[in-house]
Amino acid sequence: LYEALIGTINDAAPDLVIHVGDTKTGGSKCSNKKLNAQRAYLDSFTAPTLYTPGDNEWTDCHREKAGAYDPLERLAYIRDTYFADPARSFGRETIPLTHQAKSGYPENARVMHKGILFATLHVVGSNNNYELFSKSARTEFYARNKAALAWLDSTFAAAETADAIVLALHADMFRAFDPEDSEGWPLTSGFRDIGKAIRAHARATEKPVLLVFGDSHRHVILTPFKDAPNLTAVEVPGAKDMHALEISVTRADSGVSFEIEILRNPAL
Repeated sequence: LYEALIGTINDAAPDLVIHVGDTKTGGSKCSNKKLNAQRAYLDSFTAPTLYTPGDNEWTDCHREKAGAYDPLERLAYIRDTYFADPARSFGRETIPLTHQAKSGYPENARVMHKGILFATLHVVGSNNNYELFSKSARTEFYARNKAALAWLDSTFAAAETADAIVLALHADMFRAFDPEDSEGWPLTSGFRDIGKAIRAHARATEKPVLLVFGDSHRHVILTPFKDAPNLTAVEVPGAKDMHALEISVTRADSGVSFEIEILRNPAL
């Protein structure tokens, strides 16, 4: 199914491909062989490709059916192999990227393309690895969360000359989100800080902001924040519903808008 979808995407000849993680199923082994194979798929897209890790690639690898790996060791492996050259995108045709590798987070990257600033943020499902009963997981979360917040700040600063911003992350933050709560997320949510920061940045800019995410594998389009109507969130389909989304940018005197359509997998 995945190979057929990649072929369809390549035939559509997009300017850019974004993969928001879960390159493998949660029930498949997190072995080097499996991760390496998924890494190779990222380079089989013809267009330059951005990728942000999903929980199936590391946080959930402690599960027995996934091989009972140490999630932090799997994350280190992904950083060492997938992001060995963080200054270049994935894909057969690569483009230069600005990245956060000096801070230890090469997976956080961005690029300006035709007036649109695209940025990845490493925010994953399974509560963003904020595990209350695991000191090592919490330590990892706090450091990565701090880096993600700094990356978000610098991204919006870099967007001063952009017409619009596209943020790509893995987690479905909105499963734990209460739109009637001024804080949005409970104190035990690993998405509380980054969600509030995205909301604040969207409110502070008049530019259109598109947040692309995955994790729950159901295609939805929503405007999650009543006080930030310029931000649209879209979840890509996945799992057994393995289609892609084709997102087009429309420019008019009134500004930039995004048109979102399903690019169907011919194998389904």
